[in-house]
Amino acid sequence: MRMSLAQRVLLTWLFTLLFLIMLVLKLDEKAPWNWFLIFIPVWIFDTILLVMLIVKMAGRCKSGFDPRNGSQNIKKKAWYLIAMLLKLAFCLALCAKLQRFTTMKLAYVFIPLWALLIGGMVELGYNIFYARRD
Repeated sequence: MRMSLAQRVLLTWLFTLLFLIMLVLKLDEKAPWNWFLIFIPVWIFDTILLVMLIVKMAGRCKSGFDPRNGSQNIKKKAWYLIAMLLKLAFCLALCAKLQRFTTMKLAYVFIPLWALLIGGMVELGYNIFYARRD
C-alpha cells in the first residue's frame, strides 16, 4: 500500500478542493447542508491517513522484526497517531458547536487544536535542537 509523492499530493489537493467548495457553498448559504456533511472530505482523508499509519505500525508486529532498528520511528508514528486523533477531536467539536448540538464555549472547542499546535512546536524544537546530527 505505497503511494507515490505525486499521488499523495493529488489526493491532498482533491480532498482540500472538495472541502473548500463545500465550505464556500455553506457559508454563502447556497447549500443548507449539515456541518458534519461539509467536513466529510476532511474525514475521508484523515481516515485514509489513519489506516496507512496503523498498517505501518502493525507491520512492527511481524515476526523477524528487530525492534532496536526503529525505536525513534515508532515514537514518531505514535506522535502522528496522537496528532490525527487531536485533529479529529477538534473537527468533531467544531462541527457540534457550529451545528448547535452543544452549548460549550468556543475556547473549549479549540483545546484539541491548541494541544496539537503545542505538540507540533515541541516536535519541531526536538528535531531542530536535540536530534542526532551526523
